[in-house]
Amino acid sequence: MARTELEVADIIRHHGVAYRQTHAGTLSRAQLRVMRAVEVCRTATLGGHVEACNACGHTRISYNSCRNRHCPKCQALARAEWLEARKADLLPVPYFHVVFTLPEPVAAIAFQNKPVVYGILFQAAAATLKTIAADPRHLGAEIGFIAVLHTWGQTLQHHPHLHCVVPGGGLAPDGDRWVACRPGFFLPVRVLSSLFRRLFLEALDAAFQAGDLSFYGNLGDLAEPGRFAQELRAARGVDWVVYAKPPFGGPEQVLEYLGRYTHRVAIANSRLVTIEDGTVAFRWKDYRHHDRQKVMTLSADEFLRRFLLHVLPDGFQRIRHYGLLGNRNRAAKLARCRRLLEAPLPPAPVLAELADPHDRYEALTGCSLHLCPVCHVGHMVRIGIVPATVGRSRAFRVDTS
Repeated sequence: MARTELEVADIIRHHGVAYRQTHAGTLSRAQLRVMRAVEVCRTATLGGHVEACNACGHTRISYNSCRNRHCPKCQALARAEWLEARKADLLPVPYFHVVFTLPEPVAAIAFQNKPVVYGILFQAAAATLKTIAADPRHLGAEIGFIAVLHTWGQTLQHHPHLHCVVPGGGLAPDGDRWVACRPGFFLPVRVLSSLFRRLFLEALDAAFQAGDLSFYGNLGDLAEPGRFAQELRAARGVDWVVYAKPPFGGPEQVLEYLGRYTHRVAIANSRLVTIEDGTVAFRWKDYRHHDRQKVMTLSADEFLRRFLLHVLPDGFQRIRHYGLLGNRNRAAKLARCRRLLEAPLPPAPVLAELADPHDRYEALTGCSLHLCPVCHVGHMVRIGIVPATVGRSRAFRVDTS
């Protein structure tokens, strides 16, 4: 059956050459690699294999994926595998969703200094949550949480913010009690906002003093110390948005939420409406008007510019674990939490013995790639290899951070 869904890859195939030529002096190597990876994903360029049904003889070609973390088509299995691993971390307590957002002037600095400032965003948000939670006036406990970086808004503009999923409680300082938060309330957002702003700006100033920040274009004057200090003073004078959503109903809802956010890319293919006459139309949700669904039309050049705004630096980790969920002592601390909560042991992982990707996919999604899609009786058996037309260069390395 022919593919009917529009894809970001289609936009790159039709307009990528012109875009690369027009912006040759400004595109980073990472952005060029993302464009190439998305463009050739699941095409003959990367090769694949041929399968045939052992009952009816139906054949199909399955082309290889680019596995780039920015590709809209390559996140489903990675997301499912990641969520399967997270099941062992869930506790039978309410979970809260806290969002830390950078104000626009600071977001502009972040765009020109992604590795440094995105790192500060993680550092400041994590320190804020752990500090306020440890304060006896609020919770008085060691908490754990997962933080996920998003850099986009609904219209693909640069909008860096951090989504944190936090169990509603933590271990007492002596480690012998589970301290639960108040029903429906985690931590005061105004207190979180104030400390987050201070910690972030202190770290940003330290990065400037160390010479770790660079400025160009309309921000070029910030390289002058007096002008940078003025920008920091202005940032201290505005409210920084920290938003705490109501608690989830249970662990299943936590997993559902995480599945929507952890491996999301700037725009899903399903949001594309039309690609024609040099323009791209896509659906977006207007949060300022009661989540109203709207359609935005951009030139293909502007769409690609916005899409590439969100290419992360090589090796940058956009999903991080802190506190009780930190990698160093996670197993021991979660085991203690379960004992204190009288919670059952986590489910055994279903993937440990499954080496075949088709088997892993079926175990995680419930959908079989072995069953023939035509006769629904036979099984698809690999009968040949489709060689790649190019070598799998650095552009196609596995990137799951």
